Amino acid sequence: MRIGIVGAGHIGGTAAKLFARAGHRVALANSRGPTSLAPLVASLGPNVQAASPADAVTFGEAVLLAIPWRNKEQLPPSELFAGKIVIDAMNPYSALGRVMDLGESTSSEEVAKRLRGARLVKAFNTIGWKTLENGGQSSEEDQLAIFVAADDAAAKETVAALIREIGFAPVDTGSLREGGRRQQPGSRLYGRPMTSRQAEDILGKSSAKDKR
Repeated sequence: MRIGIVGAGHIGGTAAKLFARAGHRVALANSRGPTSLAPLVASLGPNVQAASPADAVTFGEAVLLAIPWRNKEQLPPSELFAGKIVIDAMNPYSALGRVMDLGESTSSEEVAKRLRGARLVKAFNTIGWKTLENGGQSSEEDQLAIFVAADDAAAKETVAALIREIGFAPVDTGSLREGGRRQQPGSRLYGRPMTSRQAEDILGKSSAKDKR
Protein backbone atom coordinates (compact mmCIF):
# COMPACT_ATOMS: atom_id res chain seq x y z
CA MET A 1 0.00 0.00 0.00
CA ARG A 2 0.86 3.67 -0.15
CA ILE A 3 0.83 4.92 3.43
CA GLY A 4 0.96 8.56 4.46
CA ILE A 5 2.13 9.36 7.98
CA VAL A 6 1.47 12.77 9.54
CA GLY A 7 3.81 13.09 12.49
CA ALA A 8 7.43 11.92 12.45
CA GLY A 9 8.04 11.51 16.17
CA HIS A 10 8.63 8.23 17.96
CA ILE A 11 5.41 6.50 16.87
CA GLY A 12 5.25 7.96 13.35
CA GLY A 13 8.93 7.34 12.62
CA THR A 14 8.85 3.81 14.00
CA ALA A 15 5.68 2.95 12.08
CA ALA A 16 7.31 4.30 8.89
CA LYS A 17 10.27 1.98 9.39
CA LEU A 18 8.07 -1.07 10.02
CA PHE A 19 5.69 -0.41 7.12
CA ALA A 20 8.62 0.20 4.75
CA ARG A 21 10.31 -3.00 5.92
CA ALA A 22 7.07 -4.86 5.14
CA GLY A 23 7.24 -3.60 1.55
CA HIS A 24 4.90 -0.62 1.65
CA ARG A 25 5.67 2.83 0.25
CA VAL A 26 5.56 5.56 2.88
CA ALA A 27 5.33 9.36 2.71
CA LEU A 28 6.37 10.84 6.05
CA ALA A 29 5.51 14.38 7.14
CA ASN A 30 6.04 16.67 10.10
CA SER A 31 5.28 20.29 10.96
CA ARG A 32 8.76 21.54 10.07
CA GLY A 33 8.81 20.56 6.40
CA PRO A 34 10.35 17.80 4.26
CA THR A 35 13.91 19.13 4.45
CA SER A 36 14.01 18.56 8.20
CA LEU A 37 13.23 14.88 7.62
CA ALA A 38 16.14 14.19 5.26
CA PRO A 39 18.38 12.37 7.79
CA LEU A 40 15.52 10.21 9.09
CA VAL A 41 14.23 9.34 5.63
CA ALA A 42 17.74 8.44 4.46
CA SER A 43 18.05 6.00 7.38
CA LEU A 44 14.73 4.31 6.56
CA GLY A 45 15.55 3.25 3.01
CA PRO A 46 14.13 3.77 -0.47
CA ASN A 47 10.51 2.96 0.43
CA VAL A 48 10.21 6.13 2.53
CA GLN A 49 10.03 9.69 1.21
CA ALA A 50 9.65 13.04 2.96
CA ALA A 51 6.53 15.08 2.24
CA SER A 52 4.43 17.95 3.47
CA PRO A 53 1.40 16.92 5.57
CA ALA A 54 -0.99 17.63 2.69
CA ASP A 55 1.14 15.66 0.23
CA ALA A 56 1.43 12.74 2.67
CA VAL A 57 -2.36 12.59 2.96
CA THR A 58 -2.79 12.82 -0.80
CA PHE A 59 -0.16 10.10 -1.33
CA GLY A 60 -1.63 7.60 1.10
CA GLU A 61 -4.29 5.01 0.51
CA ALA A 62 -4.10 4.79 4.29
CA VAL A 63 -3.00 7.68 6.49
CA LEU A 64 -1.60 7.37 10.02
CA LEU A 65 -2.13 10.34 12.33
CA ALA A 66 0.67 10.51 14.89
CA ILE A 67 0.65 14.11 16.10
CA PRO A 68 -0.55 15.40 19.48
CA TRP A 69 -4.35 15.14 19.58
CA ARG A 70 -4.61 18.71 20.83
CA ASN A 71 -3.11 19.83 17.49
CA LYS A 72 -5.66 18.04 15.31
CA GLU A 73 -7.01 21.35 13.97
CA GLN A 74 -3.62 21.77 12.28
CA LEU A 75 -4.20 18.71 10.08
CA PRO A 76 -4.55 19.28 6.33
CA PRO A 77 -8.00 20.17 4.95
CA SER A 78 -10.60 17.54 5.72
CA GLU A 79 -11.53 17.01 2.07
CA LEU A 80 -8.09 15.47 1.43
CA PHE A 81 -9.02 12.62 3.79
CA ALA A 82 -12.35 11.79 2.13
CA GLY A 83 -12.66 8.08 1.35
CA LYS A 84 -9.26 7.24 2.84
CA ILE A 85 -8.53 4.84 5.67
CA VAL A 86 -7.30 7.06 8.50
CA ILE A 87 -5.50 5.39 11.41
CA ASP A 88 -5.80 7.49 14.55
CA ALA A 89 -2.85 6.90 16.87
CA MET A 90 -3.51 10.05 18.89
CA ASN A 91 -4.56 10.36 22.54
CA PRO A 92 -6.37 13.31 24.15
CA TYR A 93 -3.60 14.75 26.30
CA SER A 94 -3.38 18.45 27.08
CA ALA A 95 -0.16 20.44 26.77
CA LEU A 96 0.35 19.72 30.49
CA GLY A 97 0.13 15.96 29.92
CA ARG A 98 -3.32 15.57 31.43
CA VAL A 99 -6.10 13.50 29.87
CA MET A 100 -8.76 15.85 28.53
CA ASP A 101 -12.38 15.38 29.56
CA LEU A 102 -14.45 14.72 26.42
CA GLY A 103 -17.69 13.95 28.22
CA GLU A 104 -19.62 11.17 26.52
CA SER A 105 -17.46 11.34 23.38
CA THR A 106 -14.13 9.66 22.60
CA SER A 107 -11.04 11.14 21.01
CA SER A 108 -11.50 9.29 17.72
CA GLU A 109 -15.14 10.35 17.47
CA GLU A 110 -13.94 13.95 17.75
CA VAL A 111 -11.38 13.30 14.99
CA ALA A 112 -14.13 11.76 12.85
CA LYS A 113 -16.17 14.96 13.22
CA ARG A 114 -13.18 16.94 11.96
CA LEU A 115 -12.47 14.55 9.05
CA ARG A 116 -15.94 13.78 7.74
CA GLY A 117 -15.83 11.21 4.95
CA ALA A 118 -12.69 9.51 6.28
CA ARG A 119 -12.80 5.82 7.20
CA LEU A 120 -11.46 6.17 10.71
CA VAL A 121 -9.75 3.36 12.64
CA LYS A 122 -8.38 3.78 16.16
CA ALA A 123 -5.06 1.91 16.42
CA PHE A 124 -1.42 2.27 17.51
CA ASN A 125 -2.47 4.59 20.34
CA THR A 126 -1.97 2.22 23.30
CA ILE A 127 1.49 0.92 22.46
CA GLY A 128 4.78 2.53 23.46
CA TRP A 129 7.19 3.27 20.66
CA LYS A 130 9.94 1.03 22.05
CA THR A 131 7.48 -1.86 22.22
CA LEU A 132 6.41 -1.08 18.66
CA GLU A 133 10.05 -0.98 17.51
CA ASN A 134 11.17 -4.19 19.23
CA GLY A 135 8.01 -6.15 19.99
CA GLY A 136 7.14 -7.80 16.67
CA GLN A 137 7.24 -11.60 16.96
CA SER A 138 7.03 -14.27 14.30
CA SER A 139 5.50 -16.82 16.70
CA GLU A 140 1.73 -16.40 16.69
CA GLU A 141 1.49 -17.49 20.32
CA ASP A 142 3.91 -14.75 21.45
CA GLN A 143 2.65 -11.89 19.30
CA LEU A 144 1.88 -8.69 21.15
CA ALA A 145 -1.49 -7.04 20.63
CA ILE A 146 -2.23 -3.84 18.80
CA PHE A 147 -5.84 -2.81 19.35
CA VAL A 148 -8.22 -1.64 16.63
CA ALA A 149 -11.59 0.07 16.90
CA ALA A 150 -13.77 1.31 14.03
CA ASP A 151 -17.28 1.58 12.67
CA ASP A 152 -16.11 0.59 9.17
CA ALA A 153 -15.50 -3.18 9.12
CA ALA A 154 -13.56 -3.20 5.84
CA ALA A 155 -11.25 -0.38 6.96
CA LYS A 156 -10.70 -2.16 10.27
CA GLU A 157 -9.69 -5.37 8.47
CA THR A 158 -7.25 -3.47 6.21
CA VAL A 159 -5.55 -1.98 9.27
CA ALA A 160 -5.58 -5.40 10.95
CA ALA A 161 -3.75 -6.84 7.92
CA LEU A 162 -1.10 -4.10 8.17
CA ILE A 163 -0.65 -4.93 11.85
CA ARG A 164 -0.14 -8.62 11.06
CA GLU A 165 2.43 -7.75 8.39
CA ILE A 166 4.63 -5.94 10.92
CA GLY A 167 4.56 -8.85 13.37
CA PHE A 168 1.79 -7.96 15.81
CA ALA A 169 -1.65 -9.39 16.52
CA PRO A 170 -4.64 -7.12 15.82
CA VAL A 171 -7.24 -7.29 18.57
CA ASP A 172 -10.69 -5.84 17.90
CA THR A 173 -12.10 -3.70 20.71
CA GLY A 174 -15.33 -2.76 18.92
CA SER A 175 -16.80 0.48 17.61
CA LEU A 176 -15.18 3.90 17.71
CA ARG A 177 -17.24 4.71 20.81
CA GLU A 178 -17.07 1.51 22.85
CA GLY A 179 -13.74 0.38 21.44
CA GLY A 180 -12.30 3.85 21.76
CA ARG A 181 -13.21 3.88 25.44
CA ARG A 182 -11.51 0.53 25.93
CA GLN A 183 -8.32 1.94 24.34
CA GLN A 184 -8.26 5.33 26.05
CA PRO A 185 -5.57 6.43 28.53
CA GLY A 186 -6.18 4.94 31.96
CA SER A 187 -7.89 1.82 30.63
CA ARG A 188 -6.64 -1.71 31.34
CA LEU A 189 -5.42 -1.96 27.74
CA TYR A 190 -3.50 1.29 27.63
CA GLY A 191 0.29 1.30 27.76
CA ARG A 192 0.62 -2.33 28.82
CA PRO A 193 2.39 -4.72 26.44
CA MET A 194 0.36 -7.93 26.32
CA THR A 195 -0.18 -10.89 24.06
CA SER A 196 -3.38 -11.27 22.11
CA ARG A 197 -4.49 -14.01 24.52
CA GLN A 198 -3.99 -11.74 27.51
CA ALA A 199 -5.83 -8.95 25.71
CA GLU A 200 -8.78 -11.15 24.79
CA ASP A 201 -9.01 -12.28 28.42
CA ILE A 202 -9.16 -8.68 29.64
CA LEU A 203 -11.70 -7.74 26.97
CA GLY A 204 -13.85 -10.73 27.83
CA LYS A 205 -13.95 -9.71 31.47
CA SER A 206 -14.60 -6.08 30.56
CA SER A 207 -17.50 -7.00 28.27
CA ALA A 208 -19.06 -9.17 30.96
CA LYS A 209 -18.78 -6.31 33.43
CA ASP A 210 -20.35 -3.87 30.94
CA LYS A 211 -23.42 -6.11 30.59
CA ARG A 212 -24.18 -6.23 34.31
